[in-house]
Amino acid sequence: MLNPEFTNKDNADVVIIGGSFAGLSAAMQLVRAQRRVVVIDANKPRNRFAAASHGIFALDGKTPEDIRATALAQLRAYPTFELLEDIATGIEQTRDGFAALTSKGTQVNAQRVILAMGITDQLPDIPGVTEHWGKSVIHCPYCHGYELKNRALGVLATSEMSFHQAAMIPDWGATTLFTQGRFEPEGQTLSHLQARGVEIERSPIVEVVGDGVQIQHVVLADGRTQPLGGLYVGPKIALNSPLIERLNLELEETPLGTIVKVDGFKESSLKGLYVAGDLSNAMQNGTFAIASGTMAGVAVHRSLIFDL
Repeated sequence: MLNPEFTNKDNADVVIIGGSFAGLSAAMQLVRAQRRVVVIDANKPRNRFAAASHGIFALDGKTPEDIRATALAQLRAYPTFELLEDIATGIEQTRDGFAALTSKGTQVNAQRVILAMGITDQLPDIPGVTEHWGKSVIHCPYCHGYELKNRALGVLATSEMSFHQAAMIPDWGATTLFTQGRFEPEGQTLSHLQARGVEIERSPIVEVVGDGVQIQHVVLADGRTQPLGGLYVGPKIALNSPLIERLNLELEETPLGTIVKVDGFKESSLKGLYVAGDLSNAMQNGTFAIASGTMAGVAVHRSLIFDL
């Protein structure tokens, strides 16, 4: 039930939950089509731990904060755009579409919803990993690999997908795969890693040592230390909003974790509700998030015209 105590805003065409790369990209398509868009965002993006966003066309090296600020400045030039700095706590279906409820007591009514609030990285419980995350403990070589090039690099195995990652990293530097005693490459996989020059280390990493920005070495379970200038980790991902379960959206399993299942136009199993960015992308980085948001924005606009 909708709470009568909530402040009821004027109707919007679209409400977007999440205001980072995907959500703001979706908003741009819609405001340029003269649709009224309300973005609800608490400004806690997944990429807030990174000092810079790399590999994004024409924005290489800009900080995530600068990219978001630039996008918001451009969006605010359109009279149909509005940003609510708030947390969406509920989404209800209504006769005319949806109503989004916020922690500050606002209700936003809209014909369509785009979820773009991202996900949470579940990092290995190893001292030093969290402290260096997004700096010299990283996931995506296309996002940060160039800045860590030509030095000793490691890949901490978190699944069998880490073998694929380890085969890629020698293009940036001499690579060691740390199996953690759990993920052992065999057969053709092992041969391919060896052909790529990847060293295999079976003693698990028990600590990552550095200054909070740059790691210096890792400590192994057998007491040895190994110098490293960068450590790649493929974290498991978790959906960080209870809205997904409340809406009973269909999910999809990927090697990294669960995402929301969508069709080619980013519509979820609930008609009228679209999902963009890391929340629905099996492959995840800033560029894919922007492309995903663009597709969601265009698809939502088309649905407002043709889904009568």
